[in-house]
Amino acid sequence: MRFDGKVVVVTGAGNGLGRTYALQLAERGARVVVNDLGGSTDGRGDDQAAASRVVEEIRAAGGEAVANFDSVATQAGGAAIVQTALDTWGRVDAVIANAGILRDRSFSKLSVEELDIILDVHLRGTYFTVQPAFNWMKDNGGGNIVVTASPSGLFGAFGQANYAAAKLGIVGMMRVMAIEGARAGIKINALAPTAATRLTATAGMSGEATEPRTPQEDPMSTERVSPLVLALAHETCPASGEIFNAGCGWINRVVVAVTEGVVLDDFSPEAVAGQWEAIRDTSALTVPADATTYWHMIQEKTGAQG
Repeated sequence: MRFDGKVVVVTGAGNGLGRTYALQLAERGARVVVNDLGGSTDGRGDDQAAASRVVEEIRAAGGEAVANFDSVATQAGGAAIVQTALDTWGRVDAVIANAGILRDRSFSKLSVEELDIILDVHLRGTYFTVQPAFNWMKDNGGGNIVVTASPSGLFGAFGQANYAAAKLGIVGMMRVMAIEGARAGIKINALAPTAATRLTATAGMSGEATEPRTPQEDPMSTERVSPLVLALAHETCPASGEIFNAGCGWINRVVVAVTEGVVLDDFSPEAVAGQWEAIRDTSALTVPADATTYWHMIQEKTGAQG
C-alpha cells in the first residue's frame, strides 16, 4: 500500500502515535506535514524539537517532510497547518487529526478551565484543522480524513469527563462530515486507539517504552495501531462515517445501534417501567445509517407521519 505523490498532514506527530504514523507514511512514499506544538501532556508550553526530530528522521531515510509548530487549538493555527501542505506541495490528500492532551479530574471537581482546554485541543482542534482541508478536498477531487476518538469517549472512564465529552463530540462531527463530504469523494472515519504513549502514562496506563521494542515484543506498541490508520488514510479505504478501535493488534468496528424496543399504547411512565426488559434487550440490534434513516424506522414502527 503506497502513498507516492500523496501529501498527508499529521497533527501531534512529534511523539507517540503521531510520530509512528508520520514515519510509516513517509516510508511508503507520502510527503508529510509533521505538526506538533511541542507542549507538555497537559498542554503547557511549546518546543519545536519534537516535530523537527521526526522531520530529520524522515529525511535521513530518504523521505519528504516539513515541520509545522502551530497549535491546533486556534482557528489560525489549524488553517496554518493545512496551508503548510498547500504552500509546500500544492495539495492535501489526507489528514490524520491526532493531536491531544489530558487534564484528568473527577467530574465533581472538574473546573471550567479543565473542560475548556480539552474541548479546545480535541474537539475544536479537530474542527480547526479538518475544516480547511475538507473544503480544499471538496474542490479538488476528495481525500481521506482520520479523526481521533477514544475508548474513554465511547465507553466512559473515571476521571475523564472532559476528555470523553470531546472525543464523543468528534465522533458526532465525523458522522456529519462523512454525510456532507460523500459526493465530493471525501472519506472520513474515527479511530479510538489504545497504545503506550506519553498520554497513557499520565493516565496510569503503560508509558512509552524507553528502549526500542518491536510490535511483536510490545503489545501496547503504537505499531499495532498504525496499520489501521494507514489503511483508513489510503485512497482505497472502503469505509466512511465509521468508528474503529485499534489496540494491541485487535481491530474492531464500533457501532451506534438501536434495540427492537417497544411501541407504547399506554403513554405513562408506569408503562415504560413495565417494559424495561424489552426496551433494554440487546439481542437484536439495528445500525441506522443516519438520522433520516432512524426517522424512517420510527415511522415504520409507529405509523407516524410528518
